[in-house]
Amino acid sequence: MGKCGQIPRLTTLLMATFWALPGWAGACVDDKVLLRGDWGQARFSVEVADDHAERAQGLMNVETMPLASGMLFVYPFPREVGFWMKNTLIPLDMIFLDETGTVVKVHENAVPHDVNPIMSEHDTLVVLEINGGLSSQMGIVAGSQMQHPAFEPATAAWPCD
Repeated sequence: MGKCGQIPRLTTLLMATFWALPGWAGACVDDKVLLRGDWGQARFSVEVADDHAERAQGLMNVETMPLASGMLFVYPFPREVGFWMKNTLIPLDMIFLDETGTVVKVHENAVPHDVNPIMSEHDTLVVLEINGGLSSQMGIVAGSQMQHPAFEPATAAWPCD
């Protein structure tokens, strides 16, 4: 089967994987994020990096990452942030979100070992890193929304229940 026939099957498999994960119905906990948009919804299991040392380490030296997993970088207040891929072994998508949990920028397929900074270009409270190419395959774009306890319920676009 050619590549064109594989893409819809991959998308269907991805969506089934993200929807079928047990124990996530209505969950709003630190180690899980939910994303939604015109493209649908997705859930990721995340490792949270919420202090300077954890954010500095990030996903450096990680050789593989499960499909529905990622790392969530949480900052104490919104600001412009920058990332590089030094000592990062796998391509990553970086999803930058503002204080409401709204995606303001998606940087796709950051190149392993690249030391050029990838800037948020907007005030950012949270950054989600997932496997490279996944955001495009799923349709995650600026304007998508995240549900997670890092966002204040009173101002979140998609508050926790």
